Amino acid sequence: MRALLVVNPAATTTSARRRDVLIHALASEMKLEAVTTEYRGHARDLGRQAAESDDIDMVVALGGDGTVNEVVNGLLHAGPAPDRLPGLAVVPGGSTNVFARALGLPNDPVEATGALLDALRENRERIVGLGLTSGTPGTEDEAVPDRWFTFNAGLGFDAGVVGRVEQQRERGKKSTHALYVRQVVRQFLGEPHRRHGTITLDRPGADPVEDLVVAIVSNTSPWTFLGNRAMYTSPKASFDTGIDVLGLSRLSTAAVARYGTQLLTSSPERGPHGKHAVSLHDLDRFTLHSKAPLPLQMDGDHLGLRTSVTFTGVRRALRVIV
Repeated sequence: MRALLVVNPAATTTSARRRDVLIHALASEMKLEAVTTEYRGHARDLGRQAAESDDIDMVVALGGDGTVNEVVNGLLHAGPAPDRLPGLAVVPGGSTNVFARALGLPNDPVEATGALLDALRENRERIVGLGLTSGTPGTEDEAVPDRWFTFNAGLGFDAGVVGRVEQQRERGKKSTHALYVRQVVRQFLGEPHRRHGTITLDRPGADPVEDLVVAIVSNTSPWTFLGNRAMYTSPKASFDTGIDVLGLSRLSTAAVARYGTQLLTSSPERGPHGKHAVSLHDLDRFTLHSKAPLPLQMDGDHLGLRTSVTFTGVRRALRVIV
């Protein structure tokens, strides 16, 4: 088997020595080419090259969720074709690793490498669905390029938090759970639309859902992890179905306390709920419109401000070695 290993040297939980050990372990089982990323978007470029190659069977992403997202967008630049395109394998090296953990992989990169080698020996793989975003026709965002996401996306409050975290990391701060909690508080204090939401969710054959402050889109569950604690916004979300949405129409102090507590105590059976929460399951397509530009995030990457985004759930989009 010929494989391309895409290595993010800035991955937060792997040292250079540890990465060398993982590379040697993988190279013992396959013909491996390892490439270290040098700029933002490099992993996407490498994924695209692998998709256009005739002799790459698998791409291994060694890094966090951002690296995985880039590789996936490169592999699927011309659309999904799981029977023809290289398979994807993941060795988690980030701070949270939601996609890898949602697939059932160990969070430790050494253990995950062992699990990957076992999967290859036993020919274990699955085909998963993904989410796709695109600019909405007839809006000022219609020319925004399509982009895939593997586990979640968000418009509004949670994307604002992601943007704040990215700013802190660019200033040299380490990505920690305490950093995220501080930015949640700062985003809440600075949120101008927390009592009167600007987002409308439109979907075919149903009445619009209006006045949302935040819309959290899930392609799988859990939504994310706080340390070892899984947090569920849409517990029914799955790689085998369409996409799910949790919308909140109020983020007052009392509402944040209530939904925050529900999120911390959420489970595979129940996520946040209540008078100002709406949960939608297994959707194929919908659009989020906002009266004011709001931040958008996908797989933990801040993508700037949007006023309209169309989401599509694409079943059987990607072959994953697990």
